[in-house]
Amino acid sequence: MLVLTCPYCGVEAEETELSAGGEAHLKRYGPGSSDDEFHDYLFMRENPKGVHFERWRHSYGCGKWFHAARCTQTLEVFGTYSAQTTEPPKEVKNAISAKRPGWSWRGHS
Repeated sequence: MLVLTCPYCGVEAEETELSAGGEAHLKRYGPGSSDDEFHDYLFMRENPKGVHFERWRHSYGCGKWFHAARCTQTLEVFGTYSAQTTEPPKEVKNAISAKRPGWSWRGHS
C-alpha cells in the first residue's frame, strides 16, 4: 500500500486516507489561451514508468493539497512537499538522484 507523509500535519497516511489529484507541476492556461494550449492542458499528461510527480489531498486529515515524488513502478516515495511550489525542492531532487543516477528534473540538472 502507498503511504505518504502529509507535509502540513506530518501524518503518515495510507492511500485510503488521501485523494489523488493527477500530475503535479502542470502549466495552467487562462481564458486567452489557444485551442492547442487548452487541449494540451486537458489531455497531454505524462504517464511514466518510474519517477513521477503527483498532487494528493489529505482528505481524511487536514484536507490540504500537497505534492509527492514517487516511483510508479515500485511505489517508492522520494518525498512530499507543499503544493504551492513550482518545482520539487532540492532535497527531493537529491533523494531521487541518489537512487536514480543520471535522473534530472525535466531534463535540467
